Amino acid sequence: MRVRNAARADDSGTRGLRTVVAASMAGTVVEWYEFFLYGTAATLVFSKVFFAKGGSDLDAVLDAFITYAIGFAARPIGGIVFGHFGDRYGRKSLLQVSLVLVGVSTFLMGCLPTYHQVGFLAPALLVILRFLQGFAVGGEWGGAVLLVAEHSPARGRGFWASWPQAGVPAGNMLATVVLLVLTSTLSDAAFLTWGWRVAFWLSAVVVLIGYYVRTKVTDAPIFVAAQRDAERIREASFSALEVLRRYPRGVFTAMGLRFGENIMYYLVVTFSITYLKVHVKADTKTILWWLLAAHAVHFVVIPLAGRLSDRIGRRPVYLFGALTTATWGFFAFPMMDSGHKPVIMAAIIVGLVFHAFMYAPQPAIMAEMFPTRMRYSGVSLGYQVTSIVAGSLAPIIAVKLLDTYKTSVPIAWYLAGAAAVTLVAVGFARETRGADLAALDRIEPAPAEFTAAVAK
Repeated sequence: MRVRNAARADDSGTRGLRTVVAASMAGTVVEWYEFFLYGTAATLVFSKVFFAKGGSDLDAVLDAFITYAIGFAARPIGGIVFGHFGDRYGRKSLLQVSLVLVGVSTFLMGCLPTYHQVGFLAPALLVILRFLQGFAVGGEWGGAVLLVAEHSPARGRGFWASWPQAGVPAGNMLATVVLLVLTSTLSDAAFLTWGWRVAFWLSAVVVLIGYYVRTKVTDAPIFVAAQRDAERIREASFSALEVLRRYPRGVFTAMGLRFGENIMYYLVVTFSITYLKVHVKADTKTILWWLLAAHAVHFVVIPLAGRLSDRIGRRPVYLFGALTTATWGFFAFPMMDSGHKPVIMAAIIVGLVFHAFMYAPQPAIMAEMFPTRMRYSGVSLGYQVTSIVAGSLAPIIAVKLLDTYKTSVPIAWYLAGAAAVTLVAVGFARETRGADLAALDRIEPAPAEFTAAVAK
């Protein structure tokens, strides 16, 4: 009877965990659909409708990528703000706010006038909305992955917490499918005039679905318990400042782990569109099909890599991803230059496979670096601040290198250097596979001790 009751409890726990995963993924898919829709549109649309044409085809694209970078600059601000309040009031409530904010800003992008209609006011409004979008996405990631990580069993945390990461390629696939349908059914003129706006207006639908799903979950018991303790020390808690003071190694290691991964991703999924469109002269529909296939493979590989990190450890999986990332630029761009469609698609797919081995273990390894009462702030700082100097600048730097040197070799070396930074961070990271989050909380001083320490 005891065995049967234990099995029932285990099944109930697994079903509950799947509900949490679905809720996290629902919002992640929505928010990254909108965030990456902007990235694709920056090359295909925004460089044509929101900016004046410069001396070369790459000039307007570069302007569009600068506004693209604004979203990354806003992400750490969002991470700090949402992390601060998320550690105080809960992951779920802040995730609802971030979802609505990113949905509203994306919908309004679809309503903006063009450069030819209002001049420089058009890109100015685009920048404001892009900032709000980035601010909201900055608060999304930490809450989504922690909602899962804090509900997950220690032995399976790498696998379960990797699923919100898989929501990123899922959102990307959704955005790519929408763009493919629109570009396939509309003429180029119609798509540039009004068709692209439909993809942004659809955000209202997907936000409502994601918001509804997220109403079905609650914060993890370990957070609720930590929140009760935090009530007694709230006046002494400074969230982002406190986590930097008490866990500098965790924050800076997380930043290093993020650096090469973030640059790799945006070179593969954003800059490659520009490279293939401008340098290889590939057509838009074909590029979107290649990206769709790559995102599908990425979606499958991420949870597999997360499962592997539970079996052999976080560091070996991350090490493999960083080492292979260092090589990608040297063979992938020549593969794209070949002009052969299967070869080009293979280059993009391999890039995202390499990326998955870094991206999948990230939520688990970062969550296991910080105690519960400051975990949202810690992972958000490590993850989002890095994006300012990593993902936000990667397409801009790559475009500038290509425009200056007319070859992809400097871009390959740029990526290799970024991977080297991540390799160093892997060396400093502690192996945390199977870590007990409650045990990590017990290492923290008791509330009275912490209050006394702060008073001194």
